[in-house]
Amino acid sequence: MTAHPPPDGPSGHPRGEIGTAWSAPRGGPRPPAPARRDSFARGGVTFAGVLLLCGGALSVLQGAAALAEDDGYARVGPYVYELSLTGWGWIHLVLGVLAAGTGAGLLRNLARARVPGMLLAGLGLLTQFLFLPYRPLWSVTVMAIDIFVIQALASRRA
Repeated sequence: MTAHPPPDGPSGHPRGEIGTAWSAPRGGPRPPAPARRDSFARGGVTFAGVLLLCGGALSVLQGAAALAEDDGYARVGPYVYELSLTGWGWIHLVLGVLAAGTGAGLLRNLARARVPGMLLAGLGLLTQFLFLPYRPLWSVTVMAIDIFVIQALASRRA
């Protein structure tokens, strides 16, 4: 004669069949965990990293074209912020390399790359504004990208 376990366990909860005790916690299934509040901010940082990386690479190409004194740039007459194409080329080249490196850092989730990213996007914004007479449509487009980068890096939700 074998003894059968009582229908209720020692805690007074009914015992289920084999495997049911592990399939659902006591009190029924738990509600899904709420989404992390900063997932939007993390997505924005990734977006800013991609924009900085691509924008930096394009700025390097823009600087290389200016260093080669390409005929694609407009000849500008007297201009308050006039600088030779060679000077603009070096500025774009250096800022492009730094921006691409910072964008790569943001994509690697380095928190310390946020402030340099905002700083470099601000410098890029200023540089493109001063470069406006040479390539107006391109400069306005890159300025908009820099504003997106600054906004994405500055909006950290806690």
